[in-house]
Order: sequence, then C-alpha cells, then structure tokens
Amino acid sequence: MTTHLLRGTALATLFAGAALAQSVDLGPRPYFLVDQMRDGELKSQLQACEGPWETSSFSIGHRGAPMQFPEHTVESNVAAARMGAGILECDVTFTEDLELVCRHAQNDLHTTTNILASDLAETCVTPFTPASGDTEAVAECRTSEITLAEYRTLEGKMDAANSAGTTVEEYMDGTAGWRTDLYAATTGTLMTHAESIELFDSLGADFTPELKSPSVEMPFNGFSQEDYAQKLVDEYKAAGIDPSRVWLQSFNLDDVLYWIENEPDFGAQAVYLDDRYEAEDEDEGLIDPMDASTFRPTMAELAEMGVQYIAPPTWMLVTLDDAGEIIPSVYAEEAQAAGLNIITWTIERSGPLGTGGGWYYQSIADAAVERNDGVMMELIHVLAQDVGVAGIFSDWPATTTFYANCMGLD
Repeated sequence: MTTHLLRGTALATLFAGAALAQSVDLGPRPYFLVDQMRDGELKSQLQACEGPWETSSFSIGHRGAPMQFPEHTVESNVAAARMGAGILECDVTFTEDLELVCRHAQNDLHTTTNILASDLAETCVTPFTPASGDTEAVAECRTSEITLAEYRTLEGKMDAANSAGTTVEEYMDGTAGWRTDLYAATTGTLMTHAESIELFDSLGADFTPELKSPSVEMPFNGFSQEDYAQKLVDEYKAAGIDPSRVWLQSFNLDDVLYWIENEPDFGAQAVYLDDRYEAEDEDEGLIDPMDASTFRPTMAELAEMGVQYIAPPTWMLVTLDDAGEIIPSVYAEEAQAAGLNIITWTIERSGPLGTGGGWYYQSIADAAVERNDGVMMELIHVLAQDVGVAGIFSDWPATTTFYANCMGLD
C-alpha cells in the first residue's frame, strides 16, 4: 500500500470516528489541578462540580492537544474535541505550489515531522548537520520547498529536536527525556487547511486559523501577502462555513485590517495577536502591559481601525497585587475600556508551576512558586471573571472545558 493510500485510510478512519468526540471526556487532570489549589471558595466550588460535561467555545484547542499529541495533526484535534474544545486551530502556511497546510511555522518541518528521515530531506534549505564539539546540530526544512503531494507523504511528530544529536535519528528524538513511549503519541496525520475545515466541522467545532508569517520573501511565486490572506478566507467560503463560526488570526495587523476592509463578514471576528512585547526598540512598538503610555497603537485606536478582538499571551493580562493575589493588568483594563473582546494563550504550555511556570507565568511567577500547579485554576478564574476573556487557548483543553462547564460559560 502506498504512503498516500495509507494516509487516506488514516483520515477516513479518523473522520468516521469523529462522532465519538461529541461525548466529552475530561480525564483526571482537571481534578488534579483542583486538588492542588489553596483551600477557599473557588476550590470548594470546583470540587463540587461533577458534570455532565459539554463542549464550550471558551475552550480553544491550541494546535489541537499538543501536550501529548503531535500538533496540527488529525489525532491531536480529535483529542481536543473529545476534551470539549469548541474552537480548534489550524496555523496556516503554504507549500511550493501555493496550497495551504496546517503547520505552526513555514520552517518547522525538521522538528514537527519525519522529513529528515525521508527522501525529502534533500529539499531542506539547511541540511541536517550533526553536533560536533561545542557546535549544536542544525537543520531547517520548509513547506515552501515542497509540493502539496510531497507534504502529504510526511508524518507529524512531537515538536522537538535534540541539538546534541550526531545522527538524524538522535536529532529527531528530541522528546526522549519526556518518555514519549509512555506519555505521548509518537506520530500523527498531517492536514491541509481545507482538510482541517472538513474535520473540525465534522467534530462540531468552530475555527480559528492563524495566518503565519512566511519564512520566504513575499511575493512568492507570484503569491502576495494579500493573496495569502484572501486564499485563507476563500477556503471557508468554498466549504460553505458561516463567517460567525470563524475567528481569523494574525500577528500582522495589516492582515487583520485587510480582512476587515475586504472581507467584512469574516473581518468582524478577526483576531489581532499582540506580540508587541518582543519589539527590539520603542520605535517598533515595545509595550509594557502595566504602562498604557507605551501602547502604540492604543486600544482605542485599534478599536477605531475596526479591530474587535485582541489576543495577547496570558501574562500580559494579569499581575499580582500587594497581597500576592492575581488581578487584571493595565493592559487588560485598557482593552476592556476600549470595548475590545479578549482571547488569550496558552494554558497548559509551561514548565512546572512550582518553579515559576516559565514564560507564560512571568507576571505572576511568585504566586506560581508559592502555590504550585493549583494556581492555574486561579489564573483561569481571574482571566474569565475579572479580565472577561472570551476564550483561552490550551494545549490540553480538558482543563479549560472543565472550568467553563463548572462556571456555566458557553
């Protein structure tokens, strides 16, 4: 049986089983997190919550359920839907023949697929170079270097690479320390963007595709940035998807403004992903979430442009008061005052909270260290009740589904 037929069989089997996702199963993790919480009213309320569980649009599958499944694969998204994620994400990039596919980045095939172990390794813009002495192993492989037919021959894997690897096999086995043989799926079925629309619809989920920044100079093979943004919308139109079910995303404000002007039905829910925290200097718009004078453009100016949804990382929306309690940040307050809807990312994508939780918890690290994993439910509660977020991306959507059900959120 050819690789293409194998892939077709896998898709058909998983699509046929999509109805199973309608029965929501949260598993033990939400209860573990609740058990770790400080005693108090919130903990008691969550402990008393017993279901039944329903899908919630508050719970957004971040690339599916990549805590234990290869991201942006059929298997990862079916798992997310079974955990009650009401909205699923396909990060969108394009192939050499300008077909849209689900990948977090145009240049991540070397860490998220088996390309280095396939005949397509020769297409990589940076061939695999083994580690040697103090020099780390490197590789870079792009979707824009292969056709859709070639892309279809690849398998997804957990996103990781072993920079100390001296062979392709060692380099690809970057998750060995995670004991993936016990805890995580090792392979997954890749999807095109059009296939993700079909799958998500069959799962009863809505859509939040993200237009990824290309790794190549645009226009590419005559394909402009505007063509790219329009093709994304066109695939929802071709599938007959109501615009009210779609939240288009981009870190590029110009993409969001393009949709607002040229596709107003879809642009009404277009999401500006805010990464202005990483600008190199103030002229590029570096912002401090606790200082509104650094917001350029301001929240009010974004609203005047027609932006209705903004999506910063979780840490930008919260801070700690003098008593060490989690409260909304100035950024959150300004977004609320401007009437912007807020979505945030990403729960269940961090290191152990007892050591601070890493990047996603940087504004509340002291609370994370003090209160360990239980602080996750406190954070979700503040984001939902005080910040008023419309949804939260999660690498393990059972957690956000549990909270949404317990609090009666849609």
